Formats: sequence, structure tokens, C-alpha cells
Amino acid sequence: MCAAFSPTFRLLLTLFRLPDKYSLFCKPTLLFLQAMTEQKFTPNQALPKIKQYCAYQKRCHSEVKEKLFSLGLHKNDVEEIISKLIEDNYLNEERFAIHFAGGKFRIKQWGKIKIKYELKQKQVSEYCIKKALNEIDTEDYYITLEKLAEIKLQSLKGEKNIYIKRKKLQEYLRMKGYESYLISDFIKRAIK
Repeated sequence: MCAAFSPTFRLLLTLFRLPDKYSLFCKPTLLFLQAMTEQKFTPNQALPKIKQYCAYQKRCHSEVKEKLFSLGLHKNDVEEIISKLIEDNYLNEERFAIHFAGGKFRIKQWGKIKIKYELKQKQVSEYCIKKALNEIDTEDYYITLEKLAEIKLQSLKGEKNIYIKRKKLQEYLRMKGYESYLISDFIKRAIK
């Protein structure tokens, strides 16, 4: 982890007698300290860079802020650039949340609980999270849950104890982020 930081940044941490693991700091603080010692960009230099960053894939506000701080910009400049990106439609939290939720559901087959948790980790607003979760088709959601459960049941064929089989299936589906009432409903129908 230390190799990723510049020598100047490491010197700064040494002067403040901070441990190598940086366990005392949260990620934004580390990024801020690192940005102080790294190459700094002016807002005019950073704007085309961050536009390209946003155009490459949908981004949330926290990802863009993190990137701007890593470019060495100050808080006022970051806020100004973010408002410009929103005006120019490079940054749209609602659009990000819908694409994120749809992608994680289709590709990784995550349930709504796990998607909601990940969006909260990215500091997406509650309104956008609800809107994104409502975009997931209910019928597809149940079909995906059943497919995952059937595949897991196939892998548990060798398990003789029915209670252990139920528990393993339930834990697997919870880990994927599906709701408890849907899981118990499926288990009652599938395992007798």
C-alpha cells in the first residue's frame, strides 16, 4: 500500500509520525493529504480530464469528488466543477443509480438489499436509490431468485440433512441480497 504514495507524501506522514497502515485515517482524508503533495491541476486543466472520466462510464458524485481531490483541487473548485458537470449532463446521480442497479442485477444477479447497500456506500440519495430499485422488473427479479436457488440446490444434492440444506440455501440467497420473505417463501415451496 505504501508504494502507491509519492515520496513527498510518505515524508509528510513520517513527519507527523503516522503508522504505515494509516488505520487512523478514513479514505477521503488520505486522498486529501495525498492530493496536497501530488501534482496539482488548475480547475481549467481538470475540467476536460474529469469530463472524459465521466464520459467513459456513469459516475456518482462521490466518485467524481474523490477524483477531483486526487487531482489536487480545493473544495470550492470541486463544488464548482461538479455543478458545471451537472449542468452539462456529464453527471446525473439518478441515471447512475438506475444503470448501477440494472447492471448489478443483470450481470451479478444481486438482490435489492445488496444493491441498496452498495448505492448507500456510494452516497447516492435515497430518492435515486428508490427510483433505481423500482426500475428492476418484478417478474425478472423472481425468476432470477428462483434460478439462483435452483442452481444452489443442485450443488447441495449430496447434502442429506434437510435443515442444513435449507440453511445453506438461505445464507447463499441472503448473501446475494435477496429479501428474507422471498427466500423463506421459495424454500417452503422447494424443500419439503
